[in-house]
Amino acid sequence: MARTSERTQRGGHSGVSIEDVAAAAGFSTATVSRAVRGLPRVSPATREKILEVAGNLGYVASSSASGLATGRTRTIGVLAPFVSRWFFSKAIEGADRELHTRNYNLSLFNLGGHGSNRERLFSKTMVYKQIDALLVLCMALTHEELDHLQKIDIPLVVVGGHVEDCAYIGIDDYAAATTGVEHLVEIGHKDIALIHGDDQTDLNFDVPRVRILAFHDVMKRAGLVDRPEWDQLGDFTVRGGQEAFQRLWNAPGSKPTAIFCASDEMAMGVMFEAARYGVRIPQDVSVVGIDNHDFAEAMGLTTVGQRPDEQAELATKMLLDELDGHSGAVHSAVAPHELIVRTSTAPPN
Repeated sequence: MARTSERTQRGGHSGVSIEDVAAAAGFSTATVSRAVRGLPRVSPATREKILEVAGNLGYVASSSASGLATGRTRTIGVLAPFVSRWFFSKAIEGADRELHTRNYNLSLFNLGGHGSNRERLFSKTMVYKQIDALLVLCMALTHEELDHLQKIDIPLVVVGGHVEDCAYIGIDDYAAATTGVEHLVEIGHKDIALIHGDDQTDLNFDVPRVRILAFHDVMKRAGLVDRPEWDQLGDFTVRGGQEAFQRLWNAPGSKPTAIFCASDEMAMGVMFEAARYGVRIPQDVSVVGIDNHDFAEAMGLTTVGQRPDEQAELATKMLLDELDGHSGAVHSAVAPHELIVRTSTAPPN
């Protein structure tokens, strides 16, 4: 997305800011922003008054190429904590697919990891980033960040997890994790380890915690012993899965006969490392993941599959429909998941 100068952000060459227009017209800056950019949920009378005041003051919206009457940038922002991981790359692919069919552009805001660049992206200047709507991928938002987004007052959907006060689309993570763990229990496993992605820094994001809760609940209902030393952090990465397996197998004492991994990338790390240790899958240990990663079938990984590309595609369609004036188009929805049994699981020896 092209950078805009501070002078352009404040209203072209006139020096008149959006705050000046809001004060003169008697409306909030959010309402003024929506009016001059042609966004929905502004009455015709309000829009007409704001455009008249803006014209009299010589205010030119930073999306002036589209003109005050439309004000659309035809660009949707996608906010992601990572772009290299499977879920995010597939979701971006799905969003872009829908945007392409509707002649919209995608502007990617990559945080590059937990916490980094957040303050810059959520500062007041994001008001002027020239996006018509925002898709947030699988991350939590602080109250301050939500406040900034509400001031921009653009349609917003979260994909891949629940965020308070936001519409979201994703699988039922509790049910998905339950399905994976119950599969291991049903084929006879009692000694089951957990590799999860909760490192206590995810701003209370619920996906890692919900999957952990489901694991413990299934174990409790089955009357199985929950071993704390078999509870390992894998950080949702292949490397994290490898390191978690090392800790499990290097520790003294008995070993699990099955490992439930809260993502396929961690599960694949387990499978890679098990091969290095001479541990056979599934003869010595069964492995289950969540996602149905592109490599899962080739590796024979039993998993609980989901389609992040379809989730993001649906979310993007909702955003564009909302922008086209279909009030209520943006809403929460539960995406499907399914157990896909492959060769990484078998009854224990």
